[in-house]
Amino acid sequence: MSWPSSLVALQHRNFRLIWIGLLLSFSGSMMQNAALLWHVSLLVSPERKAIALGFVGLVRIAPIIVFSMVSGVVADAMDRRRVLFVTQSMAGFVALALAVYTYQGGTALWPIYALSAVGAAVSSFDLPARAALVPSLVPREHLSNAITLNTIMFQTASVVGPAAAGLVIAESGVASAYFFNALSFGFVILALVLMRDMPGAPVPVAGQKNEISWSAAKDGLRFVFSAPLIRSTMLLDFFATFFASATALLPIFAQDILFVGARGYGWLFAAPAIGSFLTSLVMVPATERIHRRGTAIIWSVVGHGLATIVFGFSRSFWLTFACLAAVGATDTVSTVLRNVIRQLETPDHLRGRMTGINMVFFTGGPQLGELEAGAVANSFGAPFSVITGGIGCLIATGWVAWWTPRLRHYTTDAAGAVQK
Repeated sequence: MSWPSSLVALQHRNFRLIWIGLLLSFSGSMMQNAALLWHVSLLVSPERKAIALGFVGLVRIAPIIVFSMVSGVVADAMDRRRVLFVTQSMAGFVALALAVYTYQGGTALWPIYALSAVGAAVSSFDLPARAALVPSLVPREHLSNAITLNTIMFQTASVVGPAAAGLVIAESGVASAYFFNALSFGFVILALVLMRDMPGAPVPVAGQKNEISWSAAKDGLRFVFSAPLIRSTMLLDFFATFFASATALLPIFAQDILFVGARGYGWLFAAPAIGSFLTSLVMVPATERIHRRGTAIIWSVVGHGLATIVFGFSRSFWLTFACLAAVGATDTVSTVLRNVIRQLETPDHLRGRMTGINMVFFTGGPQLGELEAGAVANSFGAPFSVITGGIGCLIATGWVAWWTPRLRHYTTDAAGAVQK
């Protein structure tokens, strides 16, 4: 079968299997993420809603901060496919536990927070292994295409999952969304079983050996913080999602500002992913033709902040939807280019550790941002929280761009060779 250039990475069987499995699994996970925020909003009084939603971010980020270093080391020292078997199975059990608790009529928040924390801990081991596995599934010349296709896959799931969550919650309740997510992890496990001729543990460089140790973790830290391009893209990722993360406040906008109910909430939650999906379709053929990648990253984050500010002012469902779609679109441009830079600039034996450290930035940003957004909204209202967050994003982006001229000047030539 001859694959078009925009889908060339899918010609590789192992990548194709994991791509399809993750598309179905992420759809379930995005459904659960939307359902969990809605669930929490229903269990608390109106005056406690904002802080209760923000606290979801805190319980998710704490395990990631704790385990990020060791999870990256594990991904670089062990068979990455086997790590994924374990993490995907455990994530399925967490989702099933949420479904059972909800079906039984549980109304206390702490079990939901506790299971969210366990799920985040599992994810902290899953992501480095998954991200580091991809370069071994495709040749280097197809890696940019694989990363872009993974972005499309994730954004497609981010559209389907929340939209389905709105329908499922309205028709059969929150517990059903949790149950569907538990089933979805089976597709990744099946894909891992069907893979052929997979490499084992990463091959260490000369003079080193694969081991799980503090020394190995420090090697990852030393690499990341000595590489200006990788360090600056991580900082941009963190600041953009910390200041301009308003996902946790969407139940408030849907229920108390726009009055659109569960179905409207599902579409608002999916709006960033719709913008991301459409942008990803453009990015598949365009990524290799974007030569001033550093400048493109900076301006995309600026657009992210501006769209967030307009969202905060909006009182129209459709304007809010458009702003959230723009948030997703600008984030996709930045995400694809940042990931290409990181994967191309990182040796294979350090990819797990780089991803583990990066996980603190790109996961910690939105989760801590949700806590910050909830705290500000609790005192000053949700719109004020969103507007000031967008302004903070613009200020932080300007600082990172000024502080890292190497990022501003990062380009590739027509042949794709890096000109730093």
